Amino acid sequence: MKKYSFLFVAVILLISFSSKAQEKWTVEFRPGLSFPTSDAGNTNTKVGFGFEFTGAYKIMPHLAAYAGWGWNQFKGEDKLSNEDVTLDETGYTFGFQIIHPIGTSPFSYVGRAGAVYNHIEMENNAGDITADTDHGFGWQVEAGVDYEFGPNLSFRPTLRYRSLSRDLEIAAISTELKLNYVSFGIGLAWEF
Repeated sequence: MKKYSFLFVAVILLISFSSKAQEKWTVEFRPGLSFPTSDAGNTNTKVGFGFEFTGAYKIMPHLAAYAGWGWNQFKGEDKLSNEDVTLDETGYTFGFQIIHPIGTSPFSYVGRAGAVYNHIEMENNAGDITADTDHGFGWQVEAGVDYEFGPNLSFRPTLRYRSLSRDLEIAAISTELKLNYVSFGIGLAWEF
């Protein structure tokens, strides 16, 4: 009998916690295009692409804390060696977001500000990693709209500016690698 009463209490608690936590969590997948605002170190950087997975927890009705992981890739040409290279930026992002409804429409404003903790790998044409920075902090800001097209499902077209500065060492020569870019992406978000 003790076994069944424990199970009954556990089920009741689980149901009460899950009903209380409804629509506090959001997961989002955001693919996007990235447009560098300047060359990255000695690399003539071209338009890139990537994606990000993010989870958010609603602290207040319109304010949430978020954290995620992302990957972005940029092709370019090394000015010193005249070789084609690929820059892969991977790492973590975290910060705060505001999502505020626009009247009674299915649209809301979206604003984010936060930090990134990323690193950059440089690859040659063969796909070999020729240089790798350590992880380090940068920052990002983002603005856009949220369009709720179904129950707890939204599209989020946003513009983001990201700045990351890391030291890259190639053949015992250290170079500052500044990767600054504007990214346009459309996220698919699910709230639960």
